[in-house]
Amino acid sequence: MAETILSKRPKKKQKIDPEIGVGLSWKTIKNQKQLILMSFPIVIYILIFNYVPIWGWLMAFQNYRPALKLSKQQWVGLKHFKFLFQDDTFLQVLRNTLAMSMINLVLSFATAIILALLLNEIKARFWKRSIQTISYLPHFLSWIIAAGIVATSLSVDDGIVNQLLMKLHIIKEPVMWLSQGKYFWGIVGLSNVWKEVGWNTIIYLAAITSIDPSLYESAGIDGANRYQKILYVTLPGIKSTFIILLIMNIGHILDAGFEIQYLLGNGLIVDWSQTIDIFVLKYGIAQGNYSLATAAGIFKTAVSIILILIANSTAKRLGEERLI
Repeated sequence: MAETILSKRPKKKQKIDPEIGVGLSWKTIKNQKQLILMSFPIVIYILIFNYVPIWGWLMAFQNYRPALKLSKQQWVGLKHFKFLFQDDTFLQVLRNTLAMSMINLVLSFATAIILALLLNEIKARFWKRSIQTISYLPHFLSWIIAAGIVATSLSVDDGIVNQLLMKLHIIKEPVMWLSQGKYFWGIVGLSNVWKEVGWNTIIYLAAITSIDPSLYESAGIDGANRYQKILYVTLPGIKSTFIILLIMNIGHILDAGFEIQYLLGNGLIVDWSQTIDIFVLKYGIAQGNYSLATAAGIFKTAVSIILILIANSTAKRLGEERLI
């Protein structure tokens, strides 16, 4: 009877200020004013460096001349975009960028996950910390130093790579690694792995530590060995982290890099080493063709946004974690 009476009582409606919106009140703003004030510098930074420069995209639709204001430039529509996709050099550069990006993407994910799994299996803290420190160190080297180490290692005269391969009887004479284009993509991929694999494992190690230890105990009771625990407990436990990072990295598929390609590239392998960023520098900024450089930048941004949306939508349909 009491439940019937209580159920018949009219429920009080939550007062909503129409000027503020649903679920948000001045009281909430007042309670979180410190967080809001702390966010102001970040918001201002993003507006200044990420949104205000978008005004400069107008240059892609003009024959931009630095001496004139944007409002007085000659409008040419999609002329520069048409030139990009009709230019054989840009199409070759696009091929190089996509190839190196895919190689870097696959190698970076595979090596980071494998190293994280191996480190997680090391029980001795001293050896685990030592291996982590050694693998992290190359990340803190600039690409100028890293490229110098790579070039020295691959040199014909006294490079350690040629010396080692000849000692193992894999090759009979030194190979000119940096003078043949067919080797360049692999060199870039392996150089990125050497430099970043330790740093990339950090987030996977953090994800592994958040897995409930009772899952490993249950698997052990069921008779699972170490490899089965990795396959059925560890890998599913870091799957959501992997999906999020994959979506984020797919958005950077046209960012194959600039420094290592620019530093290791030369005239003999220019058809294999140039990326979109080098193309922008060489044929856009260096020649004063800022409109062409801006058009190439807009193309990269548009492709990145489209790929992120596609990857996020695909993850949502498959029931996986998603970025947005």
